[in-house]
Amino acid sequence: MEQILNLRGVSIFQRENLILSDINLAINKGDFVYLIGKTGSGKSSFIKTLYGDLPLTEGEGSIVDFDLKTLKEKEIPFLRRKLGIVFQDFQLLNDRTIAANLLFVLKATGWKDKEKMEAKIDEVLDKVGMKTKNFKYPHQLSGGEQQRIAIARALLNDPELIIADEPTGNLDPQTSMEVMQVLQEINKNGRTILMATHDYALILKYPSKTLKCDGGKVFEVVQKNV
Repeated sequence: MEQILNLRGVSIFQRENLILSDINLAINKGDFVYLIGKTGSGKSSFIKTLYGDLPLTEGEGSIVDFDLKTLKEKEIPFLRRKLGIVFQDFQLLNDRTIAANLLFVLKATGWKDKEKMEAKIDEVLDKVGMKTKNFKYPHQLSGGEQQRIAIARALLNDPELIIADEPTGNLDPQTSMEVMQVLQEINKNGRTILMATHDYALILKYPSKTLKCDGGKVFEVVQKNV
């Protein structure tokens, strides 16, 4: 199996505070993995380490062929292009349309060809069922629709791994299920997904490999013990 993420003997620090220690885990291409844990258990620090926001100083780690231990500041944008990151609060730019939001990301990541950019925007919006909303502004969309756009944005550069940090955290149960179905569909098409969540109803409905942050550790849990 091709490994997308591999951590060996990793400890995670915020400044000098030890947050998580002795993490050993692997995520393979095509996996759908949940990350659970109470607020303050280290989930955010764990995720920030994966996309280069917190440096990895102890242990060995690789993600989408980048070595986290030797990652240089100037390499971080290239790492993030191979990751699609979806946040709880959407982080859309409110002063421009959905199409312009996505165009902004493509330009920022080095795309030049106008036709290719337009085709890519159509393609990712189609994948999340939002093709007809490209001319709308974020405030004209519901929370669930905004989160679909955020997922579409994460797909723009064909990421090898999508990291979704509480993507249903601000949504009602029905909308959460709809967003989850979008993520499931993307996963079925071969994308690897790591999703941090508090929503145990989703985990029960869509069981999958589950990692838990607890007591300064990250470990795999069996579904019934969630």
